[in-house]
Amino acid sequence: MKSKKYYAYSVSGTGAKGVTDNWDECKKVVSGAASATYKGFKTKKEAHDWLKSGADYSVKKSLARGIYFDAGTGRGHGVEISVTDEKGKDLLETIMPKELINRHGKHLVGEHVTNNYGELLACSYALQIALREHIKHVFGDSNLIIAYWSKGYIKNEVAVQTIALALEVAKLRKEFELNGGIMAHISGDDNPADLGFHR
Repeated sequence: MKSKKYYAYSVSGTGAKGVTDNWDECKKVVSGAASATYKGFKTKKEAHDWLKSGADYSVKKSLARGIYFDAGTGRGHGVEISVTDEKGKDLLETIMPKELINRHGKHLVGEHVTNNYGELLACSYALQIALREHIKHVFGDSNLIIAYWSKGYIKNEVAVQTIALALEVAKLRKEFELNGGIMAHISGDDNPADLGFHR
């Protein structure tokens, strides 16, 4: 059985803020609001504590130096990807044209792909940045990407473009690991690149 999740949201422009265990309710409040911040939590207390601390995305716990990646569909415009450092600083602008970066520092891939494709694409960018900057750790919160797709283990029934990307990412990962790099799983709750909601 899937564990319950709580969503904390705050919209400084309207003053709306609260905690709900219903994603659709949270989405109604935050969709299209430029000043919206929101995040998913395992417990209601964690969600309320985050709101009380100012609904700040900055990392609260000390994380290993590295590149962190994620994908999500929380803003309601399709799959969006995020690549950050351990402090939550957005890094996509260091590797792709600025016109492809939205006002949140993320890249909107669109509605034509799955969230898993977005995770894989974010992983690709994370590996490229890590190789270029000689950073030895890459973290993501998708077991599918970390354990399988980024190693080239992918089923034939997946979309052709996803298979092609998985094979490219597997080459990047091999190069990264040959240079002493380590790719590891991190909880979505601790991932500074986390985009909140995944569909």
